[in-house]
Amino acid sequence: CIETSPDFLLHSHYKQLYHKQNCTKLLCSVCARTFCGAGRVCVSTDRGEPVCRCLEKCDVSEHWVCGSNSKSYRNHCELHRDACVTHTKIHVAHRGPCLVVCLLSDRDWLRERVVQWVQEELGSDNLTSNASSAHDLLQTYFQIYDNGDSQLDSREFLSFLKHNETALNLTLSNTLETNLLLRSLCVDALIELSDENADWKLSLTEFINCLTPTYHPPERKCALEDEVFEDGAETQMECNKCVCACGNWVCTALICSGEETTEPEEEELTEEEWSRRVAELSVLQVKHL
Repeated sequence: CIETSPDFLLHSHYKQLYHKQNCTKLLCSVCARTFCGAGRVCVSTDRGEPVCRCLEKCDVSEHWVCGSNSKSYRNHCELHRDACVTHTKIHVAHRGPCLVVCLLSDRDWLRERVVQWVQEELGSDNLTSNASSAHDLLQTYFQIYDNGDSQLDSREFLSFLKHNETALNLTLSNTLETNLLLRSLCVDALIELSDENADWKLSLTEFINCLTPTYHPPERKCALEDEVFEDGAETQMECNKCVCACGNWVCTALICSGEETTEPEEEELTEEEWSRRVAELSVLQVKHL
């Protein structure tokens, strides 16, 4: 039998899940005075004792939020459940998915990995003697992934990276979804870096220049109201968060109301802290009976 406490029901995302439970009145009464935190549910043990456990699953409604751990969650329930399962404190940073950006350090790291791989393919660290060989190797790959228009767009550049994914070991994030998105964003940043005619495609010359070991990518900053911001700097535009990434402002796309209201911040506790809190509340509950 699974039951929950009144504080659990305050979260609209859990109401639907709660009403789906088929508990008998006798068993449900076990959890009547047990307070479990968000993302947790009261369960009756074999001995008839109430215990708080992490939710097995949440409903699939989409009300995306960004957690303080920079991870996007489908809804509040998913965030609190993850906090319970991982025994970490996670609060809602803002509504909407987390903002994923490719910073200068990410862009340059990706480029350095490809340059290093090219040198390893040639089997020598002598950049001077390998200059013409590197040119030939990059030209070969360019011709392989070019669709016939003598230019590489972001999709073709990504195919070039994917073909050599094992050797390149391109891990920009701990999660697969974020890693793929970051890789795509950083490819766009590399193309923008070397795209001299601003057509968002690389000619053979631009492609080779981009991956030449002796080339030093410039550092780009962002401007806003006569101020200059370093890469990674953050600012707020009404209800949207913006980050300076590779010389461009990248912002969330939330629809701002006239009067922006902020939900009260919920206190996030670890499983051990919640256990202590539950014990304290249970004692108070007994005293008032």
